[in-house]
Amino acid sequence: MTEPMPESLRELAQRLAVATEYRDGAQRRVTVAPATVVAVLAALGVSAATEPDRRAALVELDRAYWSRALPATIVTREGRPVTFWAHVTHGHPADVELHLEDGTRRSDVRQIDNFTPPFPLADRMVGEASFVLPPDLPLGYHRVVLRSGAEEHDTALIVTPAWLGLPRRMGARRCWGLAAQLYSVRSQASWGVGDLTDLTDLAVWSAARHGADFLLVNPLHAAAPPPPMEPSPYLPTSRRYVNPIYLRVEEITEFAELPRHSPARQVRSQVQQHAARSRIIDRDMAWAAKRQILELLHQLPRSAGRQWAYAAYRHREGAALDDFAVWCALADHHGSNWRGWPAALRHPGAAAVAEFAAAHADEVDFHRWLQWQLDEQLAAAQSRARRAGMAVGIVHDLAVGVHPTGADAWSLQDVLATAATAGAPPDQFNQLGQDWSQPPWHPDRLAAAEYRPFRAMISAVLRCSGGVRIDHIIGLFRLWWIPAGAPPTAGTYVHYDHEALIGIVALEAQRAGAVVIGEDLGTVEPWVRDYLRERGLLGTSILWFETDDGRPLPAEQWREYCLSAVTTHDLPPTAGYLAGEHVRLRADLGLLTRPVEEELHADRAALTAWLAELHRAGLLAEVPDLADPAVDVDALVSVFYRYLGRCPSRMLAVALPDAVGDRRTQNQPGTIDEYPNWRVPLAGPDGAPRLLEDVFTDPQANALGAIMHDAVTGRRQGSVPHPLGPL
Repeated sequence: MTEPMPESLRELAQRLAVATEYRDGAQRRVTVAPATVVAVLAALGVSAATEPDRRAALVELDRAYWSRALPATIVTREGRPVTFWAHVTHGHPADVELHLEDGTRRSDVRQIDNFTPPFPLADRMVGEASFVLPPDLPLGYHRVVLRSGAEEHDTALIVTPAWLGLPRRMGARRCWGLAAQLYSVRSQASWGVGDLTDLTDLAVWSAARHGADFLLVNPLHAAAPPPPMEPSPYLPTSRRYVNPIYLRVEEITEFAELPRHSPARQVRSQVQQHAARSRIIDRDMAWAAKRQILELLHQLPRSAGRQWAYAAYRHREGAALDDFAVWCALADHHGSNWRGWPAALRHPGAAAVAEFAAAHADEVDFHRWLQWQLDEQLAAAQSRARRAGMAVGIVHDLAVGVHPTGADAWSLQDVLATAATAGAPPDQFNQLGQDWSQPPWHPDRLAAAEYRPFRAMISAVLRCSGGVRIDHIIGLFRLWWIPAGAPPTAGTYVHYDHEALIGIVALEAQRAGAVVIGEDLGTVEPWVRDYLRERGLLGTSILWFETDDGRPLPAEQWREYCLSAVTTHDLPPTAGYLAGEHVRLRADLGLLTRPVEEELHADRAALTAWLAELHRAGLLAEVPDLADPAVDVDALVSVFYRYLGRCPSRMLAVALPDAVGDRRTQNQPGTIDEYPNWRVPLAGPDGAPRLLEDVFTDPQANALGAIMHDAVTGRRQGSVPHPLGPL
């Protein structure tokens, strides 16, 4: 039995938005152990182990509240009057003025009654006044200025869109696109890893040949430069910057200036030969080869125009780019774990860090220059996708967090909770829970920083894209915190100011003309999906999870404001799912909490129900026996996509592995090296690798493209007529 929760601990947890109970995926009420609450509060910087500790912490919370002249950040939606408080010495005047983003100043702020008694603080009494902001404020980042006698204070005011919606260029119709893990999509010209030119070519083919309007790609976030390179795109060293392994070296302007007998072509050939022999993606081999040539290119002179463009990029990115580049150079010298560096280098503001940057200026500039090249190639990919006919273009994926010893964890350590990690509680598919090892945002410190790190991250991911998919968007509402050293089952939820976080996402997306897709799967409070819809953000539906009381939910009842797909990267491709690969793999890895026979039986029953639903929908003449080797798996996969096309969702995604008959999952949650996560190259049904050029001529890929084109247009042309005929 769980020991009783002391009332003082419950009160402290409530004030700091730490859950003392919650409902799990089956809607059962779970009481959190007091020891877990104490450990999570400690990660928030609050000691709560004893009754005196808790009483002192509550007193300190009161003192901190009354010590602030204004809230850390004020966030509102357009068209809404918002009330906020101000603290001044009791009896002193309180005058408020607004400084808008465009330079305009406004004083039409109305004071209203506030009868809160004054609070004794040190040698003075502090009074509280309340003000109402006008409802007609423009969208943007503004400031509230408070004057009281000789004192002046200010804070951020963020006005966000009431409704984001879809970009106008998407129109009223539905659209479809591919979902791809870029590293796995190799071409004849890439260096053993799919790159940004491959991304461009895949987008252009899907748009020009089959009328696709978007290409959803895995997170392209930066990884640490020293080997071994972290394979998971969802465990990056930085979410603001990009992994240079995705650069197409030959697309860099200065490549043409390399000497005729440059080693570049020979190096690429060696990498490609190695890739052809390997059954998994070898990032270290590819990055070592690319880096060798990129360092040569960095040393070559640039034209005046190119130099000015680089200077403009550096100016735009500012100190954040410098911090990232310095971290990369430090990692090259001292390893990727900044916690193991000499003590003087463990904070970006330290004097020793500035001395290192000055002494290694060229190395630091190399890492800055790489990000400029990535920015240019990403912009080109989006431009070419749009020019090929895509209404949206490239949709980037935003990971939940960052590597605990990486660049963002170093540069943003003052706004992260480094004594806890984010994860997920146990659910149907991950019965032991998940620990993603990523330090979560510290809610209060993030607000005190006026959400600037979050704002910059969202702005960066939208700069060269038509949209963003936010992985585990429910983490912007509440996030499962696991105290350091505890198992995933011994965590609890910490709640965030979702009005602020979702509002900032909507504001940045509106300015970028982008669509926002929230991955709202897993253990989700029902009201969260309603809230996302209310704010004009899309949710996510995966066919296998679309059920009602355990039965398949008919396609016509799926959500409209949604991106819907048959499968996702955390499950096998559809052919593998039909074969039960997800159950056998979890059994082999020891991830099941019940006997494999029982799990397989439940899985086959669920799959049979879906096949019966396809039969009910008139897409199957009869329910097939999947144990029959005569079953045409490719044809059955196509039927699932025809069914997907009947749902009302505004965006429909086709997993690229489904397009070539691949069976292996890209990632098995709950594992690291037990399975080659994020290292599986795109392959056909026989397991043999498929290059990008093979995709363009693959019958299954073209058939699925035609099916989805028909679904979103309502026409029966099979594909977009191409002026040059079949390619």
